[in-house]
Amino acid sequence: MTLTRTAARAGLVRGRIELRQAFSGVELIGQLLWPVVTLVAIFLVRDVPLGGGYTLDTFILPSALGMFVALGMLLVVQQLAADREDGSLLRAKITPNGIPAYLVGKFLQISATILAYLAIVLLPGLCFVDGLALGRPGSWLTFAWIVLLGLLATQGIGAVLGSLVSSSRGAGYLSLPVLGLIAISGVFAPITALPAWLAWIAQVFPVYWLGLGMRSALLPDSAAVVELGGTWRPVETAVVLGAWAIVGLVLAPVVLRRMTRKESGSRVAARRERALQRLG
Repeated sequence: MTLTRTAARAGLVRGRIELRQAFSGVELIGQLLWPVVTLVAIFLVRDVPLGGGYTLDTFILPSALGMFVALGMLLVVQQLAADREDGSLLRAKITPNGIPAYLVGKFLQISATILAYLAIVLLPGLCFVDGLALGRPGSWLTFAWIVLLGLLATQGIGAVLGSLVSSSRGAGYLSLPVLGLIAISGVFAPITALPAWLAWIAQVFPVYWLGLGMRSALLPDSAAVVELGGTWRPVETAVVLGAWAIVGLVLAPVVLRRMTRKESGSRVAARRERALQRLG
């Protein structure tokens, strides 16, 4: 699956169109819902003590940013399933350079959506969350590489998982274990409060490392006392996120190529028929 200049340009155009549609009209309300709800939740726990002179909102804000980057995985799964059902993926398949352009457009649209979520949570959060250390040397650089690796890792794996489901219902079922993984990955409370076996499971996947990386970027070094080992573990963070990014980038084109080979008009029609029967 070769990415040509023509395919890249077509993907950029497709991504801009999908992004504009995602943030227009009624769709805008759905896009704002979760980041706004998250921001309100952070505000409500601003006075809950965590220990070491910190409050819970100081810990949750960067962790929530990592969570939203990780949610790119679910967005890819959901949109791939929807595009298979309505025939968009089939149309991309029969268009010259269609699949590479589809992937570029999808990455652009979802990445821009995630960045919008981060801005909605972070910028207002700076006004009431105390204890952040954004002026620390290298803070924003760390933030940038964590976001970049996180987007590559989660969306690549999302494309692999999305190729395994053929309907929006299947995507919904797949979202349950992903949400469970987020719950045990130290987003809402330090992972040190969890049983050791759950902490080990969480560390296998990128969600925990996204939260840890965001905390290392936005919090002072003294806040690492509540982390495993009492350090930010930047090398381990880069290795794990980089490994997941490589796995996703290598596997995604392969599984998507195999998936699109099986797409046909009859399969799309059959899926539509099953969807109509469920609605009926």
